[in-house]
Order: sequence, then structure tokens, then C-alpha cells
Amino acid sequence: MRIAEIPSPSQGPSQSQSQSQQQQQQQSHSQFRFDLFNPILLQIESSIKKAEFLSSASAADHPLSPIIPDDLRHSLTLLAQLTPFPNSTKLHIWKLSYRLWNACVDLANTSATCRSSTEHANLRHVASDLLYLAGDVDGVPSPAAKSASFYYKTGLIWHSLKNFELASSCFERASDIVSKLDLTMVADAGAKKLLLDLNIARSRTAWQVSDRNLAVVLLSRAKGLMFGSPEHYKALGDEYLAFGKIELSKGETHAFREALKLLNEALDLYEKGLRLARAREEMVEFKALRSKTLRFISAVHLQVEEFESVIKCVRLLRDGDCGDNHPSLPVLAMKAWLGLGRHGEAEKELRGMIENKGIPESAWVSAVETYFEAVGGAGAETAMGVFMGLLDRCHVSAGAAVRVAHKVVGHAGEVSEVRARVAAKLVSDERVLTLFRKEPAAKHRKTMYTLLWNCAADHFRSKGYEISAEMFEKSMLYIPYDIENRNLRAKGFRVLCLCYLGLSQLDRAQEYVNEAEKLEPSIACAFLKFKISLLKSDNTAAINQIQSMMSCLDFTPDFLSLSAHEAVACRAFPVAVASLSSLLDFYSTGKSMIAREVVVLRTLVTILTQEPSDDSEIFGVLKRACDRAIELGAGCFFGEGEVGKREQNWFAVACWNLGTRMGKERKFELCAEFLLLASKFYTALSDEEQVDENNVIVFRSLTLAVTAMIASEEQTNTTLSNAKIKQAKELLDRADYEAHFHRKESQQRRDSSPRGRKVIHLHA
Repeated sequence: MRIAEIPSPSQGPSQSQSQSQQQQQQQSHSQFRFDLFNPILLQIESSIKKAEFLSSASAADHPLSPIIPDDLRHSLTLLAQLTPFPNSTKLHIWKLSYRLWNACVDLANTSATCRSSTEHANLRHVASDLLYLAGDVDGVPSPAAKSASFYYKTGLIWHSLKNFELASSCFERASDIVSKLDLTMVADAGAKKLLLDLNIARSRTAWQVSDRNLAVVLLSRAKGLMFGSPEHYKALGDEYLAFGKIELSKGETHAFREALKLLNEALDLYEKGLRLARAREEMVEFKALRSKTLRFISAVHLQVEEFESVIKCVRLLRDGDCGDNHPSLPVLAMKAWLGLGRHGEAEKELRGMIENKGIPESAWVSAVETYFEAVGGAGAETAMGVFMGLLDRCHVSAGAAVRVAHKVVGHAGEVSEVRARVAAKLVSDERVLTLFRKEPAAKHRKTMYTLLWNCAADHFRSKGYEISAEMFEKSMLYIPYDIENRNLRAKGFRVLCLCYLGLSQLDRAQEYVNEAEKLEPSIACAFLKFKISLLKSDNTAAINQIQSMMSCLDFTPDFLSLSAHEAVACRAFPVAVASLSSLLDFYSTGKSMIAREVVVLRTLVTILTQEPSDDSEIFGVLKRACDRAIELGAGCFFGEGEVGKREQNWFAVACWNLGTRMGKERKFELCAEFLLLASKFYTALSDEEQVDENNVIVFRSLTLAVTAMIASEEQTNTTLSNAKIKQAKELLDRADYEAHFHRKESQQRRDSSPRGRKVIHLHA
């Protein structure tokens, strides 16, 4: 129709015809819109049917595919573009939403895996969006509250999956829906509770994303949603309490202050809820929550060292209408009294724990540890008394006994005889030993053994041999009597032997080393027996024990050197000589030794000259040194450089001194032997600075040796044999050669000196 052909209003159809045309147009438009969103609704219903199939028991093992929520989300997006809907369509969408929600509920009930999956949460979210899209439906009561409820429950699921962004989105959408309601017109108690729960849920989510200020603001806003309901006061108080506990667990000073504010808010809410409560069960519950909150407040005061406030809280709890007797109260009170320095009151609280059967093991063990840290060794008897009282009252584990014993003994390095004796009395009690005899206590038994052993070792190092022996004996109570632990028992007997050696109780020491040898024969036992023989001044037994030591399977030559040192310390020189003589036998075998052979020989000569002994034995040792030097070479035997020269000079001087002493004592035969040996040592010395002196001593040694041979002939009234005469002649020839060589060397040195050259020049 052209514009010119459009009839004017005066020429238009009648009013009834116009209305009929409008109705036809509306019906045509409605039919068109129905044709558009009907396929979308069918697609949504198809997806919901798939979800309903998966929720059935027959398909419980099939996993929930992410395709279903994705398809639903796509269809929902298309449907949202066609708003507004007629009431019939809204009702249809409402029913679809509930069908999907119920399918989600069935899925969660049939499969725990599905319940904690993202796909399940997505389905819930789609159901909530469908209900929100439907809006107000005629004939449905409180549609907005139901939609908000869907979003709230979906947000809780996202929160449990730690997807706090989507959880916050759901809670905010629910809050927007509820904010449009007239709170004064809301009569349903469930709807009122939803208002509170939404604020609490939003606060909890904000706390999780570290928005503490928003979380506290939301909780404060929730105070205006109590509606005089005790249940509401309890729900909000629980959230304040939960946040306060989280802050308390951080262990930081500023967090303690925040925790105290939150806990005080919780306490105030519980007090108000208690005043509104009418049912007996509600009143009991609020009193319990009030006591619990007060205990946490006491803990905060204790952390910030406000000890007087702790005592006030404890008294309020004990003397209040509920008569709280919680196991934590004695611990809190004891720590507060210790902080105030009133140890007597703290001891009363500690001893009072014996009567309280509700105190768990960890609580009283912690209390004992705290008491010890504050009181120290003075509280050892108190701790033992508490522990023994608890043994009679309730079951105590081996682990608790170890912790108490550790506190009584003290830390490593602490040496307190009083504490050690209390610990010894504690660990040797039959009731305590019974705790460690069961197989599950094997680990704790080993720990207790180590603890007592280390304590005994600390006292041993500080020369407290008596208490050390007692602690070593107590540690052996925790060694099982089996084959695997024989070496530990032998070790314990050996160290007890050492303790009683330190106490000079030689018979007790002998008993313990004999027991150790029965369990584990070893060089250590043989050496301890050797030492006991030395201390008993039984040199014969000590020398015999040296042979026993050498027959041990784990014998090493180092024990002979150690035996010699012990013998010298005890002035048992014959035993020292026997040890060193046995040690020398190992050098001829070519074994690698720690001490050099020349050092052993020098030590042996020194020991032999300390007391009257057979001079021929000394000569034999010196002769061996000379022979070994010839066999190995002077550099290899004595050592190189200045060290070797000093060693060689020592043997030469020793031979000269012994030779002259034999001459004075008119032992001319030995005198000649020593002097001949001295001439050999001095001849081998190659010190250019002392060559004149050495040559003179060689000359004198040879001359005096021949003189001693002649004197020996006169002393014994015998005639020298031809061999002796020939030897004397050869010695004199060597002496003459040494004298001639000495004069020639002296003349050459004088001529080579500046003064000598000047004299020759003037003479010319």
C-alpha cells in the first residue's frame, strides 16, 4: 500500500475492526516468538534428560561429561536474548530449573566423585541462572527467595571447590535479589535465615581471598539480621569464633590483637543468644560455646603475656553457672601463675591434674615441659610425682614417659646430679618399665636408652663417675635381652667398668669387664683387664694380659703402645718394657706402623735406665738400633735432616754415657761394648760443624774401649784370647787413623781460613 492510499483517520475503519486487527497482530507476534524459543527450550530439556539419566542408579558409574553444562550454558545465553517471556513460558523454565536442580541432588547423592567435581557445580549454576531468568511467576510463592536460595547453595559448592571468584559471584547475585525484598514483609523464618547466611557466606569467601576488612564489615552488617532468633546469634557467633581461632593460630603479635577482638564479638553474641534462648538444649549449647570462647580468650591473653587476665578468665569459667572443668584450664592457669612468678600456685595446678581424668596425655606432658622450663631442676621431684600419679590414674604411653624423662634429665650438656638422680628413680620404676616392654614401644625404648646413655656420658666427661655409673645402669634396663642387642649390653658393661675404675672400685670394675667378655670377647675387654691389673700393682698379671691382648681377633699394635703409656703412668716399668718389646717384633715383619721404630727403641732405652735393671738388656736394645740402622740405612731408620741427626746423636750420647758409667762401676766388659757402639754411632754422624768433636770422641771411644778390655783381663785374672788381642790391635789402628785424619783435616781447615793464608804468606 502506498502512503497516499493509507486512509485518513476520518476515513478509517470502525473501532471494533481496529481492536480485532491489533489482537491478530499480537497473536501473530506471540506465535513468532514461540517459534523462536521453543527449540531452545526443547534443547534445554534434552540436556536435562541426559543429566537425569546420569543421576539414575543404573548410570551411577558414568562420569558427568562437561558437554552437558556447556550445552546448557549456550542454550541459556540464546534464551536470555528473547526476554520477556509470557507467564506460561516462565512457568515452563521454572519447572526445567527445578528438574535440573533435582538431577544435581541425585548426582551428588549417588557419586561422591561427582559431588566434588566442577561439572556438578556448573550444572547447579545453570539451574540457578534458569530460575533467575524465569523471574516472577504468577502462582509461585516467594520466587525471589527461592532463586536467592539456589545461588546461595551453588556458591557454597564453589567455595568448597576453592573457586572463590565464582562463589563470590553467586553470593553477590543472591544478595542483589534479596536486597529488593522488603525485610519487614518477610515472614518465612527460612528466608530470614537466608539473609544472614548470605552475609556470613560472603564474609567467609572474602576472608579466603585475604580481604579481611570486607569480611569483618560483612559480619558487622549481619548483626542487623538477627530478628531476635537465638539460632541467628549462634550462626554469627560461630563465624566470629572461627575467624578468631584462625588469627590465634598465626602466632603473631598483631594477629593476637585481632583474634581478641573477634573472640570478644563472638562472646557477646553468645551472651545475647543465651538470654533469648528458651529451650533447655539451646541454653546448654550457648553456655558451652560461651565457655569455649572464654578459653580461647584466655589463650590469647596468655600469648600476649597478660597473665592476670588469664587468671580472671579461668576463675570466671570455674566459678560460673556452668562450672567448667575443661582439661585446658589447669594448663592455662599453671602457665599464667608461672608467668607471674608464683611457682607455688603453679605447682598446685600441676598436681591437681592428677585428679582430672579428662586431661589428655599431650596436655599434661606439655604442662610438665612448661613447668620445667620455668622452674628448672627444682621442679624435678614435682614432675616425677605428677607422672607417677598419672600412671596410677590412667593409661600413659611410652612416648609420654620419654618426654617427661627428657625434661627431667635436661638438655645435652646440662650436668645436674639432682636431676639425674630423680630421672634414675623415675625410669627404674617398675610401672614405667612396663610401658616399654610391649613391641609397639620399641622405638620409644631405643629413644629412652639413648637419652639415659647421653646423660650418663655427660656426667662421665665431667668426672661424676658415681652418678654416671648409676645412669649407665638405668640405661641398660632399656636394652632387650636378645642376640641382636648383645653388643649393646657388652658396651654398657665395659663403660660401667670404666666408671668404677674412676671410683677406684677395682673389684666391681673386674666384675663388669668379665660380664662384658662373656657377651663379646674383644680387645677392649682385654685392655680393661690389663689396666685393672696395673692398678692392682700386679705386674705379672699385666704382662700375661699383654699376651692375651695379642691373641684377640680385633687386636692392633696400637694397643701395645697404649699399654706402654698406661704402664709408665702407673710406674710399672717392667710392664712397659714388655709392651714395647712385643711392639718391636712387629717392625721386623714390615707392617706399616704409626710410631717409628727409632722412637720405640729410644723410649725403651729411656724406660730401662729409669730403674736398676740388667745393663746387658740396655746394650741389647742399643745394639738392635745400630743393627737396624745398618740394615735399613741411617736416613731411613733415624730420619732425614735435623730430626735424623738429633735421633742419631741421642743414641751416640746414650752409648758414651752408659760406657763411662760402666767404667766407673768397674764393669769393664760392658764398658768396652758400649764404647765400641758409641764409636759406631759417632762415626756415622756427618755434621760438618761438629766433625772435630765427633772425631775426638771416636778416638777416645776406641782408646777407652781397648783400655777397658785390658782392665777386664786384669780384673778377671785371665789372659786375652788371640781374637781379643787382634781386635784390640785393630781398634788401636783405627784410633791412630782417626787421630791422623783428625790432624790432617784440622790443618786443611786452618790453611783454608783467611788467617791461615795470611800466616803462610808472611812465612814465605
